[in-house]
Amino acid sequence: MSVTLKDVARKAGVSPSAVSRTFTDGASVSDATREKVEVAAAALGYTPNALASSLTTGRTRLIGLVSNNFHNPFFLEVFDLFTSGLQERGLRPLLVNLTDETDPARTVRMLREYSVDGVVVASSTLATDFASAFRDAKIPVVHSFGRHTTTPEVHVVGIDNIECGRIAARELVNRGYQSVAFLGGPVKATSTQDRLEGFTNEMQKHSKIKVSQSFAEAYSFNAGRNEMSRLLLEGGLAEAYFCGDDVLSIGVLSALEDSNIRVPEEVGIIGLNDMEMSGWESINLTTIKQPIEQIISSSIELVVAMIDDPERYPEARLFPTVVIERGTLRN
Repeated sequence: MSVTLKDVARKAGVSPSAVSRTFTDGASVSDATREKVEVAAAALGYTPNALASSLTTGRTRLIGLVSNNFHNPFFLEVFDLFTSGLQERGLRPLLVNLTDETDPARTVRMLREYSVDGVVVASSTLATDFASAFRDAKIPVVHSFGRHTTTPEVHVVGIDNIECGRIAARELVNRGYQSVAFLGGPVKATSTQDRLEGFTNEMQKHSKIKVSQSFAEAYSFNAGRNEMSRLLLEGGLAEAYFCGDDVLSIGVLSALEDSNIRVPEEVGIIGLNDMEMSGWESINLTTIKQPIEQIISSSIELVVAMIDDPERYPEARLFPTVVIERGTLRN
């Protein structure tokens, strides 16, 4: 049978409430009592029950980690950093898959069932209604990789996707391409819309360069591959493509390779994210780096701060991006 709090109290010669206070952050207990309890707990192999502790403190230390794109390897890196970062702070991540979910209210109900202390919405494609729904339910929320605004309704941490579009456009112009295209993710995704806006606005400064656009059904390898396969059947490829995500870019590279089209000699590709596999020798993708470590660290900092101060005024935190030069654009 498992060792209970009462067992520890008997061995230490103290009350059960003293044991409870010893293992409750911020609770008042004398050094002498704490030492007795810790020695007894170690001797018995006692581990505090987190759920029982939550009944005393009113805090579960559960943080809902909400996302909807589990087909994109980039988010495996995101989940890895989020879960380890939360656990290092003594918090417990609760990963929630919202693929194909359209009802924010249902999601709020589900997270409330677990009595989460806070929520991180880690997605650039979920509608902003999801983060707003948690705010309206008085659940501390941070939207990571969300759409930037100067007047955020919730905390938003991420990058300027419009500027990323401009960066990609300038990179293609500087390399002398005369026919360029934007190949984005889902057309309804705010990240797709913003990256396209920045790209087309920058290209309007160069009227002699031909510009086109198309969209994949999802931020996934297969969606990128399928969209490039469709463009290949139509003919008339652009000289270079800004793919609005690395995983799309890798799908595009696969379709081009199957058609014996050389990259970067015949077609150039630039992606966005700089996920780990983009640097693999067999891929070697030139891309725009999204600093996910800083974004995630800042998101965790904010959600922890909101738990202590739920009325904290919403802010938008932007992190700079840079081009990572590899081998899919001509010099």
